[in-house]
Amino acid sequence: MTSTGDGEPASSPFPLHGALPQPAVQQAGDTGEISGEQVGYRGPTACAAAGITYRQLDYWARTGLVEPSVRPAFGSGTHRLYSFRDVVVLKIVKRLLDTGVSLQNIRTAVQHLRGRDLPDLPQLTLMSDGATVYECSSPDEVVELLQGGQGVFGIAVGVVWQDVRAALSHLHAERVGTGETLVREHPGDELARRRNRAG
Repeated sequence: MTSTGDGEPASSPFPLHGALPQPAVQQAGDTGEISGEQVGYRGPTACAAAGITYRQLDYWARTGLVEPSVRPAFGSGTHRLYSFRDVVVLKIVKRLLDTGVSLQNIRTAVQHLRGRDLPDLPQLTLMSDGATVYECSSPDEVVELLQGGQGVFGIAVGVVWQDVRAALSHLHAERVGTGETLVREHPGDELARRRNRAG
């Protein structure tokens, strides 16, 4: 358990970068790769998957809270490109803001999440008492925080990971090397086609 804010945990903190178990199954698309190629997601796609507005996305990028790691905007006509990890972090930031965590503590939490190896993220739980954010890497650490009165709510990063992966599987991506748009069919598209044929 590591505090990512101003508060001190009741017990001695666990190492921030301790060894964590790898996820049992690495799903296709978890790392932002399709057929071995790196892909990125434009702003509107990142917003749709993270459940935020484009205004929030733009503000967070301009203030350095969550910047696109694949490609920043280089003036007019260029598009930011976000990685899978970026979109997961965007969704976590929104959840922390919705629960009233301060922007300063969210910035610290974002730095910790960015410092983790990508396969480690689904194993983490972020706990908070509304002021301080704690990073827990095991169920025992979560229980310890709750017993100490420091955990009022928690965000299981693995659940956010799965939500983002499911959302992105129906949204367009862009190949980083070529700029080619990868068009993905939404499950509702087939239903719409059938209705059009029937009508």
